[in-house]
Amino acid sequence: MFRAVKPETKPDTRVVVTATRRLSAGMTRVYFRAEDMAAFVGSVCTDRFLRLEIPVGDGSTACRTYTALEPSVADGTLAVDFVHHGDEGVAGRWAATAGPGDVLTVRGPGGTYAPDPTADWHLLVGDESGLPAIRAALAVLPPDAVGYAVIEVPSAEHVQQVQAPAGVVVRWLDATVDPPLDAVVRELPWLVGRVHAFVHGEAEMTMQRIRPYLLRERGVPRGDVSISGYWRRGNNEDSFRTWKRTQSVDRQVAYAR
Repeated sequence: MFRAVKPETKPDTRVVVTATRRLSAGMTRVYFRAEDMAAFVGSVCTDRFLRLEIPVGDGSTACRTYTALEPSVADGTLAVDFVHHGDEGVAGRWAATAGPGDVLTVRGPGGTYAPDPTADWHLLVGDESGLPAIRAALAVLPPDAVGYAVIEVPSAEHVQQVQAPAGVVVRWLDATVDPPLDAVVRELPWLVGRVHAFVHGEAEMTMQRIRPYLLRERGVPRGDVSISGYWRRGNNEDSFRTWKRTQSVDRQVAYAR
């Protein structure tokens, strides 16, 4: 069974914005160039993430986590897709006004998942926050891969174009009219053979609603599922990290009893 390994801590990398492109009503892709891409040598995880130091306007920075897309060590380039909704948040607001020459410091990459080529089928599930990693996973699947990619967006104007093998059904969910993500996942016809699943997005949805379905009801082995929350409703990234640490401690205490 394939399992990606989380790489060792990498040194900071200085990246410079070269261009931006609007992908949808709520997502902007920012293209970067770096003089030294040594930190990406050997990086094979499709959920490879970076810690970005985002300027907040008072001379300080806020650390935010995003998926690194299409890193090229040879060309010294990579891209990051930012979700943004008006003036909310730190990173999205920065990306919406970023321009060539803007500079960020990034740490990473890290990562723990890449599609298992020996799996019989694949299940990729997420919201806008998980879309970049889902897009990266779809890009490396073999042409004969089969499975599903289910992506929830706030409304129809947030739907994007993604490339996928012919055998992978891509379904977009409009949160204003469609059933919730977990309900749609439950309705998917369960395919024959071993599934390799990637489920990332809002924490309650992924961990409390989809995770039990896959692990308990469907009996998917824990090692065949990459599942986690990228964010939690009502929390920014700083408070979300605090909440995750609390959850981890609570689980350790429960296991010890």
